Amino acid sequence: MDQLSYRRHRFPPPIIQHAIWLYLRFTLSYRDVEELLAERGLEVSYETVRRWVLKFGPGFARRLRRSRPRPSDRWHLDEMVVRIAKRMYLWRAVDHEGEVLDMLVQRRRDKRAALRLMRKLLRKRGFAPKLLTTDKLGSYGAAFRHLRLTCPHEQGLRANNRAENSHQAVRRRERKLQRFKSAASAQRFLNMHAAVHNNFNLQRHLVSRSTLRIFRAEAAAQWQDVVAAASGPTPPPALPSQRSLP
Repeated sequence: MDQLSYRRHRFPPPIIQHAIWLYLRFTLSYRDVEELLAERGLEVSYETVRRWVLKFGPGFARRLRRSRPRPSDRWHLDEMVVRIAKRMYLWRAVDHEGEVLDMLVQRRRDKRAALRLMRKLLRKRGFAPKLLTTDKLGSYGAAFRHLRLTCPHEQGLRANNRAENSHQAVRRRERKLQRFKSAASAQRFLNMHAAVHNNFNLQRHLVSRSTLRIFRAEAAAQWQDVVAAASGPTPPPALPSQRSLP
């Protein structure tokens, strides 16, 4: 597992980790995180928070994805419009429990774009779904036939509510960010956001309060394991230079 070093940072790792958690877990801007840290007596600029997220966020997301259990074999695929200087499409795949499987920001809404998403899913997951649910866009059916998948393909707007509802978190972040600035930055942020969302998506409306407390503690422990693994060994104290020697 690759190690991320916190050396040469002014603030200790717990503060860096907490700032990244706030930004990726909740619908906050960098300036909001700056205000929350300032309320606790920590003078951290929003630009510093942004650099922490860009440096450590992708590594945290990779570790979270590796620690997730295997998703279900019932997949929902959908696409949504995002405006990044011009009209683009965010293609997303989730399982029947709302686990985000993958996403791609693409310019087109055709068979080729659907094929890219489905091929990436099959390659990364290593297994084919037993049920594929989409809306009535013809590109899904064309890609389904091209890949010669044998599972049932269900099409219908209401049948795909699971994927439609999964867009809500992205829409909230898009409004908070006042739209994404580029396709690359959108893809990078959404990959991090999806990994954190999967870890803390507890389906609270389906479980009792006592079970929710257990799930919440497990999610927090998983996050702490991930960021602790990224901390690496504590570096030894620096030796004095020759100029400082008497």
